[in-house]
Amino acid sequence: MKIHEFQAKELLARFGVPVPRARVVSSPEEAEAAARELGAGQVVVKAQIHAGGRGKAGGVKVVDSPAAARALAERLLGRPLVTHQSGPRGQVVRRLLVEQGLGIARELYAGLVLDRERAQVALIASAEGGVEIEEVARRSPEKILRVHAHPITGLMPYQCRQLAFRLGLGKEQVTQAVALFTALQRAFLELDASLVEVNPLVVTREGQLVALDAKVNFDDNGLFRHKELAALRDEEQEEPAEVEASRHDLSYVRLDGDIGCMVNGAGLAMATMDIIKLYGGEPANFLDVGGGTDAKRVEAAFKIILSDPSVKAILVNIFGGIVRCDTIAQGVVAAVREVGIRVPLVVRLQGTKQAEGRDLIQASGLDIIAAETMQQAAEAAVAAVGRRA
Repeated sequence: MKIHEFQAKELLARFGVPVPRARVVSSPEEAEAAARELGAGQVVVKAQIHAGGRGKAGGVKVVDSPAAARALAERLLGRPLVTHQSGPRGQVVRRLLVEQGLGIARELYAGLVLDRERAQVALIASAEGGVEIEEVARRSPEKILRVHAHPITGLMPYQCRQLAFRLGLGKEQVTQAVALFTALQRAFLELDASLVEVNPLVVTREGQLVALDAKVNFDDNGLFRHKELAALRDEEQEEPAEVEASRHDLSYVRLDGDIGCMVNGAGLAMATMDIIKLYGGEPANFLDVGGGTDAKRVEAAFKIILSDPSVKAILVNIFGGIVRCDTIAQGVVAAVREVGIRVPLVVRLQGTKQAEGRDLIQASGLDIIAAETMQQAAEAAVAAVGRRA
């Protein structure tokens, strides 16, 4: 789950991470009042959307007066902001963060993620902040610094000090860096986060370390422990179909292709998308119905897939392990009759009760293309799209 920058900063501040003074606003009048309240001098007006690249898209601007803050708010609020991460439709700006301006001497990067290969939390830092860390890693991988937190001891002060010195911080900032890195680690662990990122982490002209921007993503599997965090979710910033899928415990991600996919198991779903591309097609989505699905969830999955107008065919690829193929077949038949699917439908059932599942589909009299192998299924789906092109 993603949250907004202002929410991330509020959370990190509770753990002792220094952040600029700021106000969250949702109207031009509030933006003007916030700029006046923050005092004389420059303020920064930041669009609050769930996408990076806001600055390059015009969603982050420094203004010199409350009137200028109001004028910028009038241009941003209620309109979509298109960035390289938002997709071509962009995301509508409904809130702004009006923040005090700071004199910046240096921009750094700091972030925590789970290093799955080592099964440890990794603190990643770079002396090049304010730019995409992926670009730094591609262009200058030697500038990406890493330390790992032991599962029992966590980050040790000496690791934080070493990292601070490697970033070129002076003695007066090292103590601040140790406290900040430690606070970020506590936030990562206690909030069940999947990402905690400060970019840029700035050194002000006065020598203070401040989190000028912040991003916090949460592991959805841990949200049952954090009802207050789940309440921070902004569904208006998410793909409507993905929101609907989450209500049915379905894992759905919309893509740019035209062949809808319904699969059980994330690995099989990835393999299904790969084989569709291998045979010349483009998957329209990732959709994992899970290992213990039922007819109602299958019906919901069909409706979600068909909510994408670009879908020209659907491929159902089910391995019957925990879930039985005949149960899936019943769901497919019921869903086709209920939803009224008007695009070619290819179904592959393998595993427990596969013969019974195939018999149910055949006996239904519905126009369903049966396949036994993944190759046959992919070829049939790609051919179906081609016939309708």
